[in-house]
Parts: sequence; C-alpha cells; structure tokens
Amino acid sequence: MSNSNTREQVNQINQSYWAYVKRQFAKNKRAVFAMYFILALALVAIFADFLANDKPLVAKYQGKVIFPILKSYAVDLGIAKWPPELQNVQWKNLEYDFSVFPPIPYLPTYLDYTNVLKSPTEEQNLPNGWRWKHWLGTDNLGRDVMSGMIHATRIAFAVGIISMSISSLIGILFGALAGFYGDERLKVSRIRFIFNIIFFILGGFYAFGVRSYTLSDALATSAVSLLIQLIISLVIFAAVIFLGNLLAKPFERIPFLGKKVPAPMDIMVSRLIEILVSIPRLFLIIAIVATMKSPSLVMVMLIIGLTSWTGIARLIRAELLKVRRLEYIEAAQSLGYSNWRILLRHAIPNALSPVLIAIAFGIASAILIEAFLSFIGVGVPAEVVTWGSLLNLARTHSSAWWLAIFPGFAIFLTVTFFNLIGEGLTDALDPRLKR
Repeated sequence: MSNSNTREQVNQINQSYWAYVKRQFAKNKRAVFAMYFILALALVAIFADFLANDKPLVAKYQGKVIFPILKSYAVDLGIAKWPPELQNVQWKNLEYDFSVFPPIPYLPTYLDYTNVLKSPTEEQNLPNGWRWKHWLGTDNLGRDVMSGMIHATRIAFAVGIISMSISSLIGILFGALAGFYGDERLKVSRIRFIFNIIFFILGGFYAFGVRSYTLSDALATSAVSLLIQLIISLVIFAAVIFLGNLLAKPFERIPFLGKKVPAPMDIMVSRLIEILVSIPRLFLIIAIVATMKSPSLVMVMLIIGLTSWTGIARLIRAELLKVRRLEYIEAAQSLGYSNWRILLRHAIPNALSPVLIAIAFGIASAILIEAFLSFIGVGVPAEVVTWGSLLNLARTHSSAWWLAIFPGFAIFLTVTFFNLIGEGLTDALDPRLKR
C-alpha cells in the first residue's frame, strides 16, 4: 500500500513539474511562434513528395484510378511493381481521364532545358500552361528551385534529427556511465572490459561503416526505407556487442582474466571528451568527409552525430553526479534494485532536462554544418539538391539572386527558430524562474 502511494506521489510531482514547464514555455511568445514554424517545416519535410513531384497525386488512367506517389513508396519497399506501361514514363505527357498533380509538378532532379537559369519574375517557356511555372525560378540545369527547396527541407531535418539522435544516444550513454558509476562503482571482469572496447569499435564499423552505401540508397529512396535500414544497423551493433560479451564468458574462468576490477568510466569518458573538444569540430568533420571515397549524406549524418555528443555527455554527467546522491536513489539501492535498473528507470529520466535544451541547439548546429558542407561541395552527392548546394550555385552565378536569397533565408529562419526554441526551453526548465 505504501509503495503504491509513493508511486502516485512521484507521478503527481512529475506531472506538476512538466505542467509547470509547459506553462513557462507558453509564456515565451517567440519560442511558441518558433515551435509552430518548425512544426510547419516538419510537415513540409514529411509531405515533400506530395507537395513537389512529377507524378500525380491521383489519376484515372486507362479506366483505372491510380495513386502514383503512394504506389512509388510500395515499389521502393519492394512490395509492389510498376505495370509495364508505367515504367520509365513522362507522367505529365500521359493522357489521363482526370488527374490531380501536386502544387509543384516537378521533382528536384527534373531538367527543364527550355528554362535554364530563369528568375521567378522572368518570362518562362511554358507550352503546357501556367500550371507548370517555376515559381522560384530554375538553376543552371533547369531544375525547379521551389521543388529543390521543399525536398531540401526533408534533407535538412533528416540531417539535424538523425545526427542529433545519434549524438544523444552516445552522449547520454557515456555521460550516464561516467556520472553514475564514476571510477569505482562499476566492476567487470578484465576480459569483459577489454572485449567490450574491441567489439564496440567493431559494432560501429559493421553496423554503419560497411552499410554506408545501403543507408545512402535508403535515404535516396524514402524516409521509411531509411528508418528500416537504421533499425537494422542498430540491431547489428547490439548483436556485435552481445557477441563480445558472450565470447568473454569462457575466458572468465581463468582467474586472472575473470577477476573483477573497477572500470574507470569517469576518467575514460572525460579524457575522450577532452580529446574531441580540443579538435575544432568543423575542421574534424571536413577532414573525415574529405577522405570518403564517394559522397554520402548518411556518412555526413553519422560523422556529425559522432562528433557532437560531447556537450550532451557533459550535461548528463554533471546532472547524475548530483542525482546519484539524492534520497530516492539511496532508497532504491536499499531496496536491492540493481544499478542498471536505478540508472535507466530513475536516474537518467530525472537528469534529461538540460539535454532537451542541448538537442534543440544541436539540431540547428547540425543543419548549419550540413549547409556549409553542401556549400563547399564536400560530403554531399552532387545530384542531391540541398539549401547549401543552391547557395553554392549562387556563388558561381552571381546574377542569379534567387539562388542566394531563398535558400539563405530558409537556413537563417530554421537555425534562428531552433535557437529560439532552445532559449525557451532554457527559461522553462530553469527552477530559479519558478514563481
């Protein structure tokens, strides 16, 4: 009875705390407006294929009602095939009984050779009518800038969110181990300690390095394919780590190798953070990306994530150094709960508040880094249209003002609004501002 009452009290405290955070965040009008703007951009990223595509949303062709965009997802996933008459066709030239095209009837890769480097205000060659106008102009290859801007939103959000997801997982894991266990509390056998280090490196190599081309193809296909391939990579990584611990068991029978020793987690993580922080992150990313044999957006995301976790690790470590000495942690230990249960169910959830702020700023930073890499033409495939690659075209075509203004404005607004959300979270999660 007492345990159930304690749980109810904890739930009420948690609910009242997050309700307070929500109220405090709502008071910051700039942060709320920024959040709505980012949500609108997220919807553009999610539904980019339905906003800018050369396929109809719905059409009746040869007496059959078809949904080409939805069909393309099924084809990409390998669960359907295009009929022979619809393979490698120009969708806008087909004769439909009726058709509904997206607002922008172009893909970013479509080349309109009759309208090369046309500004939004310039007269365009439109034999099929105003419906096919390039509203934000075209680039030097005749690609529609507005279609590129819409699909580049998906790339920017994918880079920001996926890279920060990788960064958050690594940062929370390392920071939690360093802050909660310190240098004396985590004891493992010598062979298990050695094997975990070796197989952690092998897991990252086989899960992400070897599969980089597969992940790149999945990103080019669809967001669903990318999610599936990322899950497969994480499963491979976990399996390799599990295999390392499994192989360590027989060696633990040897007295020297099986002896329990304290793992100096805090020292190792702190020294690793210091090494990474001492190297300028942007130069490190450029150096790594420049050594890749072929450009890959997935590798860019992975590299940004692997080099951006230090700030999150420091925050979670500092929080857990305080949390591990609080009464409810000591109570859980006195009840006989394992350290892993205490860490995962009690310590980390109560130390995540500053991490949310770091993630908001980190997404903005990742988007800016990706735009910079695209601008200098490093790491991103040449055929992929991004905000940074459009800016790069503006550098070589100085008279094409639309290639500079629209992507530059998009980068500025996105980064600014993510920073405003971060500032709003900083104020909302600050207990000193509680009234």
